[in-house]
Amino acid sequence: MPEPLEAVIGLEVHLQLRTRTKMFSACRADYFSAEPNSFTDPLTLGLPGALPVINRQAVELAILFGLALGCQLEGRAQFHRKNYFYPDSPKNYQISQYDSPIGRSGHLDLGGRTVRVRRIHLEDDAGKLIHPPGEPVSLLDLNRAGMPLIELVTEPDLTSPLEARDFLYQLRSLAQTLGVSDANPEEGKMRADVNLSLRAPGAPLGTKVEIKNLNSFRSVQRALEYQTEVQRRQLRSGEAVRQATFGWDEAAGRTYLLRSKEQEADYRYFPEPDLPPLAITKPWIEKIRARLPELPSAKEARYLALGVRAAEAALLSQSPDLSSFLDRAIAAYPGPAQTLVNWLLGDVAGTLTASGIEIAASPLRPEHLAALAALVDRGEISGKMAKELLPEVMEGGDPQELVAARGLRAVRDETTLTEAIEATLREQRELAERVISGSNPKAIHALFGQVMRRTGGAAQPERLRDLLRARLERLAAERAERP
Repeated sequence: MPEPLEAVIGLEVHLQLRTRTKMFSACRADYFSAEPNSFTDPLTLGLPGALPVINRQAVELAILFGLALGCQLEGRAQFHRKNYFYPDSPKNYQISQYDSPIGRSGHLDLGGRTVRVRRIHLEDDAGKLIHPPGEPVSLLDLNRAGMPLIELVTEPDLTSPLEARDFLYQLRSLAQTLGVSDANPEEGKMRADVNLSLRAPGAPLGTKVEIKNLNSFRSVQRALEYQTEVQRRQLRSGEAVRQATFGWDEAAGRTYLLRSKEQEADYRYFPEPDLPPLAITKPWIEKIRARLPELPSAKEARYLALGVRAAEAALLSQSPDLSSFLDRAIAAYPGPAQTLVNWLLGDVAGTLTASGIEIAASPLRPEHLAALAALVDRGEISGKMAKELLPEVMEGGDPQELVAARGLRAVRDETTLTEAIEATLREQRELAERVISGSNPKAIHALFGQVMRRTGGAAQPERLRDLLRARLERLAAERAERP
């Protein structure tokens, strides 16, 4: 039986920062959906004499991210030139960081395990090459060139494609919670390179291969699964794994060779002569630390303490928009948080999905969802009525005003409910007889439905159910007392 092989995975993740301008120039950064090459400047175009200036906002966002990851930050950070020649980089080099990054030795907890973060550093992005299908040309859009990036490099601590995907989900949640990055893979604002090797358990690390520019979590998982199987076949057949860089063909579901892997010497790193070193001082760090929001792990613990089910607490804590909405709803609602979670992840989520919008773009107000749930709790409307009102509430309607305007408050008056029960029992003698005689006690549910229908669905369900059960029990007792 062949010796088992285990995967060893490290990630290099690029996050485009949420800044007003590009990394080293005053060119605006809100280029997404703009006409190609409309957000450029002399530095982006690599024109002679254009000098870089460090974007302070980008540096502070990187420090904030490093604090959330528990990185070592204090000290000296230096920018370097990373030299390579490619059409999407007119300067023919990238301004990055080599041996003096912004942060080192961080970590991210992942399902009870700690994934170590080797480093985070700042750099500017390249442009985008577009290859029109069937055309013998490549097009170049430099809007993205010069955008500020954080590159995060993990240690080889991940052990499966699924674990790598989950790590990226949590990293995206952290970046969005901090406001550091939109971290939207579909817009190219979060991209990953993966490094993979296989080894026998406990053996030294094997030869790794890299898969570049994966722009979705699904692609990361699929590419790793495919390449794991390729390496497993190679090693079991006695073939050596060669260090190389691959691309991923999503449509074909396979990797393809890009080039043999460059070594660090190939990039000819040297300190950027036009930028001074950065002094990351303790007072500066502490000033930025004061901006740290509640992190997803702390948010999850708080939801658990409020009685939210574990799986839902984890899900909500990973979504800044959902958790922000929920927190505002909780502040306006006197009942258990789980009730609001049920609404939010159930009917509300279903309506949002059907309409194709996110909670942040919805007219639904947190206090209105809280008011709707409270109306049901107080018995003023039934759960069925609440669900019928929800579409209008999600369009911005105030549930209290809707209920008042339409006279929908649940009927609790005992006289009115008793009259409806008696009329129903007269009409539904056969059903009533089954319950009273004990031949079919479950027929009470059908009777309840008939009474509710008679009230037009306006009866308060719990009160109606209690009165109906009490009336049937009295009728059964009277029958039993007859000679």
